[in-house]
Amino acid sequence: MKIDKLLVANRGEIALRVFRTCRALGIGTVAVVAPDDRGSLHARSADATVEVAGYLHSEEHIRAANVAGADAVHPGYGFLAESAQFAEAVDAAGLVWVGPSADALRAGGDKLEAKRIAAEAGVPVVETAEPEELGFPMLLKAAAGGGGRGMRVVRSSDELSDALEAARREANAAFGDDRVFAERYVERPRHVEIQLLGDTHGNVVALGERECSIQRRHQKVLEESPSPALDPSLRAAMSDAAVRFARAIGYTSAGTAEFMLEGRDFYFLELNGRIQVEHPVTELVTGVDLVAEQLRIASGEALSLVQDSGHGHAVEVRVYAEDPRTFLPQGGRITRLVLPDSVRVDAGVAEGDEIALAYDPMIAKLIAYGATRDEAFDGLEAALAETVVEGVTTNLPLLRWLVAHPEVRAGRTTTAFLTEHPPLSPPPVRTPPVVWRSAWRLNLAAPPPAPPPDLDAAHAGAAARGESGVTAPMPGTVIKVLVAAGDQVRAREPLVVLEAMKMETPLTAPYDAKVLRVHVEEGDSVQGGAVLIELED
Repeated sequence: MKIDKLLVANRGEIALRVFRTCRALGIGTVAVVAPDDRGSLHARSADATVEVAGYLHSEEHIRAANVAGADAVHPGYGFLAESAQFAEAVDAAGLVWVGPSADALRAGGDKLEAKRIAAEAGVPVVETAEPEELGFPMLLKAAAGGGGRGMRVVRSSDELSDALEAARREANAAFGDDRVFAERYVERPRHVEIQLLGDTHGNVVALGERECSIQRRHQKVLEESPSPALDPSLRAAMSDAAVRFARAIGYTSAGTAEFMLEGRDFYFLELNGRIQVEHPVTELVTGVDLVAEQLRIASGEALSLVQDSGHGHAVEVRVYAEDPRTFLPQGGRITRLVLPDSVRVDAGVAEGDEIALAYDPMIAKLIAYGATRDEAFDGLEAALAETVVEGVTTNLPLLRWLVAHPEVRAGRTTTAFLTEHPPLSPPPVRTPPVVWRSAWRLNLAAPPPAPPPDLDAAHAGAAARGESGVTAPMPGTVIKVLVAAGDQVRAREPLVVLEAMKMETPLTAPYDAKVLRVHVEEGDSVQGGAVLIELED
């Protein structure tokens, strides 16, 4: 079926990205916009725009498609992108769904079921068991979703009860499903993912890998392709495993199999049944327009390419309106915006736009390509130097620090990088040779790795004595109040749990104190800077 007009059931940068390919293919575009998002760039950029009650209402997207005369729906990423119910509703409405089938979304979206299928397909998985049987450290994960929501590292039995409660609460808020499970926690793995494409004719291909190890609170900060940790044989093994899993669930469209890499051992983590934020690095090294392939597959055509790991190197960072040290989102109006023209830029806003804290605060993605890894990083470093954003606080200082860091340039990063190298901290003068980075004396086995430092706890404990209370670091909703007036609390003891940007942030006592007053209740919406708890030293 030929697609004539496409509705993107999303907003911001990904909506604009899909519109760009549609225009190149001669496909009409329809944007949807929520009442509090009317001034957004994506709403100004489509051939037609329809207001909807909210981005999470599937029936509203279908109504908008009918109003605008669209014949297909692309879900983007986030929101309803991996909702099997939404895919079914789109199909039932007689519209073309640009994504995997509802059955594949269910099989891949349920993390427990996905691990079972992967194991049956011969794909390595991390050990999973009941928390009481698994041992520590363990990782609690939401069964129904990903993106870091519902994830908690637990290192001792006295942390388990609170962590389970928080993980279930966050999972339920994010996915409407409070099921969580526990798996063995690996301290310092790499995070490597394989880009997949599958069509309705039985073809499934892997398009190389992306290294996504530099993360903060399970959210990716920098991505590159290919991974500096993979050689041809390991790349082939991981790609074959990803394809086996995709075939096992009958996967079609674009998707990503995520793996944890420990030395040369890799373990399947999850399948993301959608296009990824970091897909441009794969596009640059392979020359494949992944959105065009999605549209081709949704139209019933066969894939136009064969399995390929690409050539050259690409690296991507995301410019956010957020504090470069704490990663807390920042709102405001962009008074000046200068984006480089030396690299690919996928922007979601324009100069003069408002960054609303109700949505993801991404400003733009910068993606550099080079014949070698050094060329790509040099190009990105130069592009970041040209970038100017005024009117809002951004993470540009972090990104500039990151791409120049000797450990990053050497390709020696793990998921613990930003805890072992706190943002904007002085980098080492040089990196030590490999022999000094591992166990070597007397040919003994390497000791178990020590846990990386707790950066959040360090920030929480850094407050000076004499502060009179705990304030909200950003606008959000009070999810839980853990203390009452008159309580004695210890330093770093959680007092309030605040939810913002789909993530929970526990706010802790800066020192041993007595609680004088509690100014909020569960369910309250608060502004950044609001006093939540008053303390007496």
